[in-house]
Amino acid sequence: MRLAIIGDFNPSFRPHVATNEAIEHTKQNLGLPIEADWVSTDNIAGNFNSIIGTYTGFWIAPGSPYKSMTGALDIIKHARLNNIPTLGTCGGFQHMVIEFARNVLNIKDAEHAEYDPYASKLVVNPLSCAMAGQTLEIELNDKASQTFEIFGTEKIREKYYCNFGLNPEYQNELHDNGFKIVGTDELKEARILELANHSFFIATLFVPQDNSTKDTPHKLINHFLSKVGKEEVSR
Repeated sequence: MRLAIIGDFNPSFRPHVATNEAIEHTKQNLGLPIEADWVSTDNIAGNFNSIIGTYTGFWIAPGSPYKSMTGALDIIKHARLNNIPTLGTCGGFQHMVIEFARNVLNIKDAEHAEYDPYASKLVVNPLSCAMAGQTLEIELNDKASQTFEIFGTEKIREKYYCNFGLNPEYQNELHDNGFKIVGTDELKEARILELANHSFFIATLFVPQDNSTKDTPHKLINHFLSKVGKEEVSR
């Protein structure tokens, strides 16, 4: 099975190292023959058909701004429309939000404040409180969601590295159009999004990979990579 990690790898950035580690934890835990490759966002445009033909799952990585937002959004759109298992964490969450806003909500000028802080439609904007480096509680508020089924509990605690998130002004619009808010913080702001009627299309503002260990692989990542494996078998 082949997994593409969409992002611009930086060996000194802890979430990137943790991503590789978490994949190894799950490989050993589930006995899955996973081949995971980092795909730099600026290499997507010229290799798009090859990428979507090679990989059966996509992990949209932390570490924005990306070298190519367009490249990342093209992969996210393809995965969303073609029922391909996709996990977005931190910056990945933010770009999955932008793609959905532009292509489903039809907010063509939806923007990310890290790229254009003065844009008129900041769907992703600075968080009211910086959360980088913190471990915080999240409430799983949709018991019918795949996310709740995976965790099997109403509250979890996870690590953050980000300073940007979904602008609360757009939460209801995303939720009502199928990108469900299934996890929130104490202020009821979105921390986990899940696309309805998709095999696995989940975005977390936190970084689950940094809460994974060899002895206790992260539940969300285990489930995600299991889905990628099933996608491989069905091809």
